[in-house]
Amino acid sequence: MASLEPVLDKDGVRLTVDESVATVTLTNAAKRNAQNPALWRALTQVGRSLPGTVRIVVLRAEGKSFSAGLDRQAFTPEGFDGEPSFIDLAHGSEADLDATIAEYQEAFTWWRRSDIVSIAAVQGHAIGAGFQLALACDLRVVADDVQFAMRETSLGLVPDLTGTHPLVSLVGYARALEICATGRFVTAEEAERTGLANLAVPGGQLDDAVRDLVAALIAAPRDAVIETKALLRGVQDRTYEEQRVAERAAQGRRLRDLAGVGD
Repeated sequence: MASLEPVLDKDGVRLTVDESVATVTLTNAAKRNAQNPALWRALTQVGRSLPGTVRIVVLRAEGKSFSAGLDRQAFTPEGFDGEPSFIDLAHGSEADLDATIAEYQEAFTWWRRSDIVSIAAVQGHAIGAGFQLALACDLRVVADDVQFAMRETSLGLVPDLTGTHPLVSLVGYARALEICATGRFVTAEEAERTGLANLAVPGGQLDDAVRDLVAALIAAPRDAVIETKALLRGVQDRTYEEQRVAERAAQGRRLRDLAGVGD
């Protein structure tokens, strides 16, 4: 298959689109795809650049590591060129600090949009911000060498890139607390067993496994997938009876649509 022209290729992030499937690739393998504000802005731009035809977004990374987490240069007095260092941010106002973190978080929020299904293909280290980026996706397929870790607490910080909500949802409060507070590694076997990963495969089979999953997802009608995703995402905020009502309403919409009955 011919290579696709990138829709976006900047700051360690490349976006390509093949009809209904978009692929987002972290491209700074030399730095183990360490993250910085420029990369986060590029990821935010990716979310805004997706054509309406896209149904599936695959997040992958070049090199041996998915992402080693935050680039430690952020903690130096000089920070990154053209960027305020984290030390500078700490000395600013509380409102400015909150707004800056909110901007960073935008790179992690769009992956669970109702109109797409996102899949993280994860190999090697996925540390801190890398772990949270994988957690931002709907689904995770991991290589057998994967090592997840939430190291923020070990550095005197907290996970703040939207990873805490999906982590607790997937593994429960107690295990999430233990993972975050200890900063330990989570292997592929544990990730699959606890629900962090949908599937764990040998590293050489990662691309094929993701391709098979994409094909299975594409085979289902788009509107039915969107309605089902919305139903499942809303479970945490609904009672059992409220979920029954939501199911009936969603099914009514699907039946009317299939029958060609207008509102």
